[in-house]
Amino acid sequence: MLRIGLAQINPTVGDLAGNAQLIVASIEQAKGRQVDIVAFPELAICGYPPEDLLLKEHFVRDTIRSLQALARKIRGIAAVIGFVDMDTNKQLYNAAAVIADGLIKGVYRKKELPNYGVFDEKRYFKSGADDIVFSLAGHVFGVTICEDIWVEGGICATQARRGVSLLINISSSPYDVGKLKRRQELLQKRARQTKAFIGYVNLVGGQDELVFDGGSFIIDPRGRTIAFGRQFEEDLVVADIPLPLKRRVSSTILLSKGVISTIKAPIQRQVSSSLSTIDGIYRALVLGTRDYVRKNKFRDVLIGLSGGIDSSLVAAIAVDAVGQDHVIGISMPSRFTCAETRTDAQIVSTHLGIKFYEIPIEGIFAAYLGQLQDIFGEHPFGVTEENLQARIRGTLLMALSNRWGSLVLTTGNKSEVGVGYCTLYGDMSGGFAVIKDVHKTQVYALAQRYNAQQHKPVIPQSVFERPPTAELRENQQDQDSLPAYDVLDQILSEYVEGHRSLADMVRTKDRELVKKVIAMVDHNEYKRRQAPPGIKITPRAFGKDWRLPITNKYKES
Repeated sequence: MLRIGLAQINPTVGDLAGNAQLIVASIEQAKGRQVDIVAFPELAICGYPPEDLLLKEHFVRDTIRSLQALARKIRGIAAVIGFVDMDTNKQLYNAAAVIADGLIKGVYRKKELPNYGVFDEKRYFKSGADDIVFSLAGHVFGVTICEDIWVEGGICATQARRGVSLLINISSSPYDVGKLKRRQELLQKRARQTKAFIGYVNLVGGQDELVFDGGSFIIDPRGRTIAFGRQFEEDLVVADIPLPLKRRVSSTILLSKGVISTIKAPIQRQVSSSLSTIDGIYRALVLGTRDYVRKNKFRDVLIGLSGGIDSSLVAAIAVDAVGQDHVIGISMPSRFTCAETRTDAQIVSTHLGIKFYEIPIEGIFAAYLGQLQDIFGEHPFGVTEENLQARIRGTLLMALSNRWGSLVLTTGNKSEVGVGYCTLYGDMSGGFAVIKDVHKTQVYALAQRYNAQQHKPVIPQSVFERPPTAELRENQQDQDSLPAYDVLDQILSEYVEGHRSLADMVRTKDRELVKKVIAMVDHNEYKRRQAPPGIKITPRAFGKDWRLPITNKYKES
C-alpha cells in the first residue's frame, strides 16, 4: 500500500525562495499525514509560466540551484517537483525531479510540448528523450508532465507496457469553462487504457491573465475518482493506493529499498464536488484578481463606479478578493448621469462597505470644450465629446492611482472590448481588467449569483432592470450602437472562441448583422492591443491566445 499526496500550491513566477518555502511547508504537512510520496505541480520551483525569464541563463541556473538546495532538506519522504533543467549544451527542458533521502535520484523531461493557445513551450524547451520509471520500496511508478498524458498512445502507454502501476502527472493547466470536466474525462480514459492508478496534481493561483484552478485528483484503474482536491484553493490531496510489489522493471531508478510502513493512521476519503459553471467563473475572477493585486504588491484597488452592472460586479469581486477596506469606489457624474445611476453607485458602495468618493466632471468637461472651441469650430455633439468624458474619468482615476499607489481595475466586459465599444485612455485606462473575458450576458448572471449568495440585493434590482448605457450623451443606450447583448454574445462566442466563418454563421443568423459584428471585431484590434491584461475564463480570450495583426486587410470572400 502506497500513500500518495498531491500538493496543489500557489507559487509566484520568479519567487524562487518563496516557492521553495511553499514546497517545504507542504512536505512537512504530507509527512505529518504519513505520505510516502508527494507530487508538486509543473515548474513549481520557478512558477508557471516563466515565459522569457527562461531566456536568462542566470535565472535558469538560480532555479536549478534552488532545487538542489531544496532536495537536501527532503528526507523521510519521496517528492516529485517540477523545475527547469538544462543540459551541457544549454538546452532547456521542462522537467520533474524525483527526490529521496536528500538527493535528486532522477529527472524526467517532458516529451510533449504544447504550442497552441496560451502555450508557447517550443519557444523555450527541447523535448525529452529518456524513458525512465521509478521504484519506491518495490512500488513502481512513472512520472509525466501535463501535455504528456493528453497524447493518445504516448509516454503513458510506454510506461504502462513497462509495468508501472501508478502514473504521476504534474501539471499547470489553466482554468477555462468546462476544463475540469475535460481533464477528468481524459484521465479516466487514460487510467482504463493503462490499467494504472493516476495521480494528477495541478497548480492553483493567478498569474497575470491565467488562473489555475487546482482540482487535483487520483483515479483508479477502472476510471473512478478516489480523491479530489478543492478548486481555486491550495490543498493536499491524499489517498492510499494498493499497488503490487514488483521485484524488477527494466531501467528503473531505485528511490529506496526499504519497506514502506503499513501501520498508518487511516485517512478520510477526500472527494470534493465540482463547482457549477457560474460558481467556477466567479471563483476564478476572485482568485485571479486577488493574486494579481497581492503578487504585484498593491494594497488597494480603485474602481470607477458608474451605477451600472459592470462596475457593480467588479466592485463585488474586488471586495471578495482583497477585502472591503482595500476597495475604493469613485463616482464621476456628468451632465448626462441620471439621478438613478448616481444613487445606485452610492448604494452599491454602502452595501459593500467600501470607501466612496464622488467627483463631478462637469466643470472639467466644460473647460475642455471651451479650450477646444476655437479649434473645433461649430459642430454637432458627437463621439469626440463622448470620448472626452470617458478620458476625463480615466485621467482622474489614474491621478488617484498615482497619489495613493492603488491599482485601477477596469470594468469593460468581453462584449464591449470585442467590438470596440470602449474608449482608449478612457474607460480602458487602468492596470487590470477583471471581466475582460466575461460576456455581458454572463455579467448579469454573475451579479445575480452574487446577490443570491449574499441573501440580499447588494447590487440593487434597478441596476439589473435599467437598459445598459454609457451615459455619454442624452438618453443614450448601448443598443443604439450594438445588437441586443444576447445576440451579440452568441455571434462573438462563435467568431472569437469558435473561429467560425461568416458562411457558417449566416446559416442561422442575419447576414448583415453578422458582417457588422465581424467588421467591428476586426477593426478594433488596435484598441485591444493597448488594453490592460485581464483574467482568461474562456477557451479563447483577448490576450495570450489571441494574436491577430493590427494591420489586417483580410475579409472573408
